[in-house]
Amino acid sequence: MQRRRILLGLTAAGLLPCGGRLARAAVGAAPLSLLVAGPDGERISRWGNACALALSPGLPGAPVIIPQSYGGLDGVTGANRLDALVPPDGKTAAILPGAAMIAWLAGDDRVHFDPTRWEPVLAGLNSGVLVVRLGNKPPSLQTLRGMAPLRLAAAAPESNDLAALLALQRMGVATAPVFGLHGRDAKINAFVTQTADAVFLAGEGVPEDIAPLAANGGVPVFCLGTALGGGTFGPDPLFPGLPDAITFSGIASSPLDAAYQAAAAAAAMDFVIVLPRLTDPGAVAQWRMAATRAAAAPALAAAARASSIALQPAPSAAVPFSALNMPAADQAGLQAFLTSHFGWQPG
Repeated sequence: MQRRRILLGLTAAGLLPCGGRLARAAVGAAPLSLLVAGPDGERISRWGNACALALSPGLPGAPVIIPQSYGGLDGVTGANRLDALVPPDGKTAAILPGAAMIAWLAGDDRVHFDPTRWEPVLAGLNSGVLVVRLGNKPPSLQTLRGMAPLRLAAAAPESNDLAALLALQRMGVATAPVFGLHGRDAKINAFVTQTADAVFLAGEGVPEDIAPLAANGGVPVFCLGTALGGGTFGPDPLFPGLPDAITFSGIASSPLDAAYQAAAAAAAMDFVIVLPRLTDPGAVAQWRMAATRAAAAPALAAAARASSIALQPAPSAAVPFSALNMPAADQAGLQAFLTSHFGWQPG
């Protein structure tokens, strides 16, 4: 709620000079659009409002950027609209949640878009941490294997939890996911009541969400880390002493590497602003320059800090997208994994 109030306050604060921007737009720069892949008033909508205000001053003529909400929470409908109906004229960008990328990776048959063809402008990246009830045991791979099957509180195979499921599979830890737990409260309650032994936290406010788990014996074991490109990961700035999943495993390579890296990249995207494919390079450059300025704007930076989100303008924003662009055979293997292990079917 605190993070929501900060974003709402940021948007409200921007309403006062809005009339001035409208006047400037009427004289010079025409208004631009921001397609918001999610319902009005929800998380992506609030980030869309805040980012529209922060991006405007960095674009030629400081045009008004008008957010337009479309579709459901997972962003799939909005992403479909971006690919099908938004012309690449530089006049419309889109903001989407990482959940849309998870749906694409999983082969959800609602998906009619390809995120690997978009032009990334600005990404809001979050942490991802696996917390396990260990008792007096050390946080080691041997400990996790000894707990198998590990009961992981999870929403669904097609969710951020896919990154944790693949990480554990990659390191040879058998899991027994407790599916149907949507949202942090449901997962934390399952852990507290000992219905689950582990929780994967990903999204906004991960450090504060670890507290109730720690109070009930939970220990952070590994994190997603920060994607550096080329399949490598660096420390998470919020958890500098916590190993990423690949380092923790001690396994340098695995047939699951491409699938894990793609799922981890998607799970780390709280939101991303993109332009459609084939957008004129000049327009892309203008939006990216505006994003660099927006990421440093005090109000947006404060909202990001309050949400434990790292703002990454291009070229850093493009790094997670490089992980999504995996060979077709690896994506097919990921979908086969979902079917064989969890009985998951697209649709």
